[in-house]
Amino acid sequence: MTLGSRHVQLGLIAAVQVLGMVMWFSASAVVPALREAWHIGDLQAVWLTASVQVGFVIGAAVSTLLNLPDRFPPQYVTMGSALAAAASTAAVPVLADGFATAVALRLVTGACLAGIYPVGMKLMASWFGVSGRGQALGVLVGALTLGSSLPHLINGFGRLPWQAVLFASAVLGVVAAVVAGLLVRQGPHIGAAGARLNPRYAIEMFRERGPLLANLGYFGHMWELYALWTWLPSFLLAGLAAGGTADPSRTVLGVIAFVVIGCAGAVGAVVGGVGADRYGRAPVATAALVVSGACCLVSPLIYGAPLAVLIAVLLVWGAAVIADSGVFSTTLSEVADHRYVGTALTAQTAIGFLLTVVSMNLVPLLAAQLGWRYAFLLLAPGPVLGAIAMRSLGRRLRYEPSGGRSTDPAARVG
Repeated sequence: MTLGSRHVQLGLIAAVQVLGMVMWFSASAVVPALREAWHIGDLQAVWLTASVQVGFVIGAAVSTLLNLPDRFPPQYVTMGSALAAAASTAAVPVLADGFATAVALRLVTGACLAGIYPVGMKLMASWFGVSGRGQALGVLVGALTLGSSLPHLINGFGRLPWQAVLFASAVLGVVAAVVAGLLVRQGPHIGAAGARLNPRYAIEMFRERGPLLANLGYFGHMWELYALWTWLPSFLLAGLAAGGTADPSRTVLGVIAFVVIGCAGAVGAVVGGVGADRYGRAPVATAALVVSGACCLVSPLIYGAPLAVLIAVLLVWGAAVIADSGVFSTTLSEVADHRYVGTALTAQTAIGFLLTVVSMNLVPLLAAQLGWRYAFLLLAPGPVLGAIAMRSLGRRLRYEPSGGRSTDPAARVG
């Protein structure tokens, strides 16, 4: 296979996501060490992660308004973004002497990451037609999941100083930039760079029923996703203690978090993508939302349960919560204006990640009032509302306006 093969490009684009997205949770993984070093509290610890989300939203908003992934070669947008994210990640142990400086640098990192993930979705979609796009974007989201969870594994096993974890993440970001700039190409299925500037498209797409419902489904999904990923270690720690496991080691927590978020998540993302190609976008996304929403509702019942039961449910949850992520991106890439797919995907992720800032901050507040047993109940409305939106999308697209059967895979039900 040559460099121009779509399967080679699939692997390269996925590798860029794994390497680049390590920088997202690099600071979150070392929060316990930063608590001791900088004497920060719970709210400050939240903002070490939330600042990345806010930065991502800012970066994605700028990218959307300027139509960056549609006007310039997306592989070079990714390369520059990865280099800048690596620099800001490495700057934390070099320049930050406390919470305020670290948060400012993490804002910059988040803004730069907006040039890696959404742009990667456009690149992946450009190499695959309708029949294989769901699986391809599922692989991309699986790569994102693995990359986001790797810092937990590094921190759990390596026993490295927190500075070394961030430096290692920055080095991987540089490797991602090199791969993107030298090896990644844009495929033939989505228009090449050169679209005219149209900052209004991010609003215009919400006037169309298809993009509107696809986005609403994604927003419900995002309400749950990052709050679960961020607070899973805290839920685990409290739940294991309630079940009689006193003071579980950092290695145990790190491995469980990596397996649930990274391994189960990667499998779920790929399976969701394959299912979306075979059974249709809307029904697969709806099924994943229903399962993850059910896991939110049963979370109080597994709190303090035997370790085997707890891990079994969390594995299902870890797979279901991300299985639909690539499906939403695939759907939007097929119903949005072909000229502005990159802009549409970036706008979608910008609003979705803005919602994550809210849910991530509300979960620990509820935990402080009711305990960690009931904290994840707050996340259930997201997948419920998302499932309603995707069900509506499936019904709408199942038949064309003329009354004929639609061939759109977003609507296919079997």
